[in-house]
Amino acid sequence: MDFNTIRQLADADMQAVNALIQRRLHSDVVLINQLSHYIIGSGGKRLRPLLALLVARACGYQGDKHVDIAAIVEFIHTATLLHDDVVDESDMRRGKETANNVWGNQAAVLVGDFLYSRSFEMMVDVGSMRVMEILSTTTNVIAEGEVLQLLNCHDPDTSEERYMEVIHSKTAKLFEAACQLGAVLTGLSTEHEEAMAKYGMHLGTAFQLVDDVLDYTADAEEMGKNVGDDLAEGKPTLPLIIAIQRSNAATAGILRNAIEQGGLDQIDAIMQAITDTKAIDYTLERAKGETESAIASLQCLPDSDYRQALESLAWFAINRSH
Repeated sequence: MDFNTIRQLADADMQAVNALIQRRLHSDVVLINQLSHYIIGSGGKRLRPLLALLVARACGYQGDKHVDIAAIVEFIHTATLLHDDVVDESDMRRGKETANNVWGNQAAVLVGDFLYSRSFEMMVDVGSMRVMEILSTTTNVIAEGEVLQLLNCHDPDTSEERYMEVIHSKTAKLFEAACQLGAVLTGLSTEHEEAMAKYGMHLGTAFQLVDDVLDYTADAEEMGKNVGDDLAEGKPTLPLIIAIQRSNAATAGILRNAIEQGGLDQIDAIMQAITDTKAIDYTLERAKGETESAIASLQCLPDSDYRQALESLAWFAINRSH
């Protein structure tokens, strides 16, 4: 099942999500409307809300609260993007100028806060303390992940274990929540709920690992951001961590200096080191393992088009080019 077929399967639900997003974005403050519509409407795969919808349907959910959950997840994700771009001083995302580059850091941070607070208003509307518990814990863990990433930045001694902790907190946690809530809405057993959470966590981890690979291998125009952005910001992602471990002292010194200083001055030598050490292959193999674990977590669900879509999405996460 290709990505377009998956989107068609969830089309009616996704249209309801988009309509809800547009309604709940409204504010009497013009700048909030301008900036929030700019980033929400700037493209992206809407993968997290799509997962929330598909898991709910795969679990047999017949109500409409999954639409609210999907919109909430997208609001939280968008808020994190706004704050990320300020912290990283990014000027390009999804092939467009970042909101902070257009309106400034102050506006981007404050509108990110608006999206967070609006998402919590919407959580209340769902009327479930369990939903509130999961999403409030999720936003807290994401914030911790952001701080952990900040601590790793420009640190060439960042270990693989420490980096994976950042991925699990910063990226995979929202995937986990989006999927877990589908089972929660349906009222399924704890075992089903945990299985869907694991599916989301493994899928989100695979997704981020592939992002790490694409930072060194993707076409800039297709990716929608500059190749080498993570390196330029001094972020020790997994390909670079593995390259340091597997390189001789002289090459490792170049890689360590690149992380400490940031920038792309030694990009050719760095790319060669990543190639020579097969760091990309290692990272992709780890992503494949996460994908296989995600698919294994779906075994508790009855066979359906929705379950098949979830399996296909897991493979899409590691076979994409942007």
